[in-house]
Order: sequence, then structure tokens, then C-alpha cells
Amino acid sequence: MSYEQKLMAMKKLLHKKEKTAPEKQPILAKPPAPSYEKEWLSAGVMKEEHQMGIVYKRIVEYDANHFHGNIRLGDLTTTLTNWKRAPIRHPLSPDPSKPLLFFDTETTGLKGTGTLIFLMGFIEQTADTFTLTQYVLPGPDHEAAFLYASPFWKDAATVITYNGKSFDLPQLETRWTMNRNDLPPLLKHDQIDLLHGSRRIWKDAMGSFKLTAVEERQLGFYRQDDIPGHMAPIIYQDAVKSGRAELLMKVLEHNEWDILSLVALYIRSTDLLLKEADPESAITHTNIGKWFADLKSHDQSRAFFEQTIAKYGENHPMTHYHFGFSLKRIHEYEKAANAFKVAAEALTGRHRIIALEELAKLYEHKLKSLHEALTYTKEAMEWLENDGNLTFRFKERATEAFTKREIRIMRKYFPGKRKS
Repeated sequence: MSYEQKLMAMKKLLHKKEKTAPEKQPILAKPPAPSYEKEWLSAGVMKEEHQMGIVYKRIVEYDANHFHGNIRLGDLTTTLTNWKRAPIRHPLSPDPSKPLLFFDTETTGLKGTGTLIFLMGFIEQTADTFTLTQYVLPGPDHEAAFLYASPFWKDAATVITYNGKSFDLPQLETRWTMNRNDLPPLLKHDQIDLLHGSRRIWKDAMGSFKLTAVEERQLGFYRQDDIPGHMAPIIYQDAVKSGRAELLMKVLEHNEWDILSLVALYIRSTDLLLKEADPESAITHTNIGKWFADLKSHDQSRAFFEQTIAKYGENHPMTHYHFGFSLKRIHEYEKAANAFKVAAEALTGRHRIIALEELAKLYEHKLKSLHEALTYTKEAMEWLENDGNLTFRFKERATEAFTKREIRIMRKYFPGKRKS
């Protein structure tokens, strides 16, 4: 061995470290049951134990003929069949390969890492029944067991909520992250948020989109002796401190009604979207037609506008406004112009100006009537000058556009004249 090789061998020896056995992770002792366990069990919940702790749960079974308001739960089967047959993808359409999971939570606050979920509720459909399962958190030291009891780490599902995309599911992800060392990975689930759907379907038809308001107007369900939602965390904290669980059971009932309403609202919304229900109102069906248009499902969109116009005629000009754009897309220019005329005569504000602009465009470029194009351009400019409900910015931009259009049309009228 050369001198250099001996030096390299000695260098390696100097840098060798003795191998040490890896430190054993301490096995965390299961938290003890809370002192108030007997009182809570007497109130109507059951106990479920895991290595990480305990959780209390309540299970309620409903048969398919159970009505929530005027909606029969068993009609969910028809709802899912209708979605399978529908030739479209939609934000409310489920993946047929995944089970539905109707989900709602109650929390100790509205935001922040210190906010705990203290109640999770789920409804799942089986062959002939619906099973509601609710899990209640005994206390912060049992949170890992509480989360582990949920189905969110077991199988991917379509989770249906009301404002869950903005609140319930982000809260769940936060709490899961805080307990990630003790829990299996949280699966990625599809999400359907019925708050967003309700706003699209009943925009301008309802003043409030609180779940209780939607229940009464759309489901025919009226709560009796319900606790206010903002009282739920106060009642829970008192139940943890005092052991009294009578009012806590009212919180579980409140959560139960929330989740039953999710099932009923999903059925109701689907019936309207897939035209299984008669037109509820011109506003509702126009909103649905506009939603389909935004999703590029133009055949479905036109079908809703046509159905609404067939029933309500010219009594709802906003339908004609949106129908005009739909007809223009398929090059039905004459019919589109007629639709925009109805809209321009009856609507106000921005919609009237836009309808007049569309008429000017159609007559200048497609229907080849410069006289009509100029007439609607001048009418729009008069409204821009006199309509006090238009914003300054909109008026400024629209006036500039219509001025350019007027100049262009006049040049077409008198092609031999040019500005010097």
C-alpha cells in the first residue's frame, strides 16, 4: 500500500462514527376518560375507544320513506340515477364510482389554529336506509381519536356540504395537520358545496341564503325549538366543564337537521337542474340557464330559456336578454335581435345599455341594416347621458365605444367622405 493510500485509509477511520441504536419513540398513554362520561352516556351517546383515546357517538337510522320537509329521502336514488343518465358534467354532478357523504361540523370558533371541531356528523345511504353518525369530542386530549373515528382516511368519497368548501373542510384539514403524527393521511375527496349551488339557482329569488331560510322556502322544513347556531360552542364548553349533556343533545339535533337538509336540498336542486320539476319561477329557471351557459353547456342553457319564455312570454325580460346571447352563438341573428329588443325595452341600467349594444352590433355586422344600427347606437347614447343609475366608469367606457361606433356607421353611410 502506498503512502497516499495509507493516509486515505486513516482519514476514513477518523471520520467513522460508532453506530448507535435509534431512539425508541415513546408510546403515548391513552388519555383517561373524562370525569363526566357517565352523565354523557346517560344522555344518549355511546362510547367508542381507540388507542389514541375515546370518542362519543350517536347513530340514527332513517328509512327511505322518511320525509324532511316535503322531500322524501329515498328519492336520492332517483337523483343519482338521473345524474348518471345526464349528458353533462356539472358542479353538482357526483362521480358515480364514489359514495356520497353528507357532512357538517360544529366548531368552538370560526377560525384560527386554536379552533376545535367538537362535533362531526355524516349521513350515508345504504340499500334501504340512511344512517346518521355523529361523533362528539370528549376534550382536546382525545382529538386524534375523534378524527380517526371519521371515514375521511378510509375511502375516497364525494363530500356534500353547505359552505363546507370555505369552512368545514378547511377546518378539518387544519385539525388533521395538527394531529398528523398520530393519524393516517387524509384522503383527497370530491366536494359539492350546496351553498354555492343555491346561490346560483335562487339568486334574486331569495334575500337570504342561510340554511334555515333555504329549508323553509325550498324544502318546506321548519325547525321547532332549535338552538341558535352561535350558541353551540357555548353549550359544548359548558357540557365539558359541568358534565351536563341535556343541552348538548340539542346541539346534536341541530346538526342532525343540518345534515338531513343537505340530502333534501341535493334532491331538490338536482330536480330543478335536470328538469325533473316544473319551472318554479322565471327567475330560477333563467338562473339555471345562465349557469349552464357559463359551463359551456349551451344546449341545456337554451332549453331552459325556451321553456321559461314559453311559460312567461315577455313578462321576464332578463330571460330574453340571456337568450339573445345564446341565439347569437348559433347564428340565429334575427331571433337574437328580437330577444335583445324585448330586453332593451324592459330592462334598465347596464343590462339595457348592453342589450342596445348587441342590437347595434347585429344590425351593423350581421343583419346589414345601418339605419337600425345607428338608431340603437343613438338610443344607447341618450340613456348613457340620462340614466343616473350607471356608474361613472361604465358610462365613460360605453360612451367612448358608442361614439366610435357612430362614427364608423356614418362613414359606411357616406363612404366618399373622410375627415381631413
